[in-house]
Amino acid sequence: MPSIFSKIIAGEIPCHKVAENGHCFAFMDIMPLAKGHVLVVPKVEVDRYFDLNEEVLAELSVFSKKIARAIESAVPCKRVGVAVIGLEVPHAHIHLIPLNSVEDINFERPKLDMSTEELSEIASLIRKEL
Repeated sequence: MPSIFSKIIAGEIPCHKVAENGHCFAFMDIMPLAKGHVLVVPKVEVDRYFDLNEEVLAELSVFSKKIARAIESAVPCKRVGVAVIGLEVPHAHIHLIPLNSVEDINFERPKLDMSTEELSEIASLIRKEL
């Protein structure tokens, strides 16, 4: 059964897409820890991040760097944090989270409640920086 991320990539579930290429897909997290929180996923469905083949892992890293730089330009923050946890969805993914303090990347704190319009606007701002 396809993961929710595979369904998003396939267009079966709507998302606020930031960017994509041949191997990677980036979209806004709908339950963000901070304004500008983006998920970056490989298009191939692999559960564990370190089970990705080297080519896809390298592409995901380079793609994430481009997205992180765009987030830094579009969203006021000190830097963009990176987290790979992998417990929420059985599909490898990277969290790119704008940080102003270490608490901004604490996954135990409440998620932001952002409207579809807000998420769409932030995605647009990030896309403009790519």
